[in-house]
Amino acid sequence: MNASAETTAVAEAASSDPTLHRSTAELEAALPHIREAPGSTGTIELIVRRPGEDAREVLDVAEINDAEGVAGDTWNQRGSPSSADGGPHPDAQITIMSTRAAAAVIGPVERWPLAGDQIYADLDISHETLPAGAQLRLGDAVLEVTAKPHRGCAKFAARFGRDALRFVNTGEGRDLRMRGVNCRVVQPGTVRAGDAITRL
Repeated sequence: MNASAETTAVAEAASSDPTLHRSTAELEAALPHIREAPGSTGTIELIVRRPGEDAREVLDVAEINDAEGVAGDTWNQRGSPSSADGGPHPDAQITIMSTRAAAAVIGPVERWPLAGDQIYADLDISHETLPAGAQLRLGDAVLEVTAKPHRGCAKFAARFGRDALRFVNTGEGRDLRMRGVNCRVVQPGTVRAGDAITRL
């Protein structure tokens, strides 16, 4: 599998620079553009895996499987307080973030991996368009949207600001899933940056 960048640790000092944090007004101004994202077929613009704590690899090509989510990612090593046994949550194998939301909340694409999602796609991932149970084809793989909420946390606030945290977790930001959507693997396969992502 080819990575377009070496594994790099997230630089917390740089990522939490308050001059990069977007205000509520800036986030609200981005809403019309986010609402116009394609609802049936979009494009995968970035693929990221997390080989370790606060480490990211940007991939040109990724293998998706039901053991790791994205091959080489550490989803299966991360416990969840909301899973039945405290282990990795089966409904959060892979998370997808809207590229329009990422641009609004995070800024330049070089900073998107800080969010910790694996797939960044120009697609409407709102609750209305993608209810739990909806399936998405990306490359040869198929994912299913799950009911498990994807919420911003303390790290999200530190990296992107408290206004951003509040915005993605409440109101229209929550309805549009600006923080992203959790998925589980239905069919393993290969996915490449630039591939279409299509609602089935």
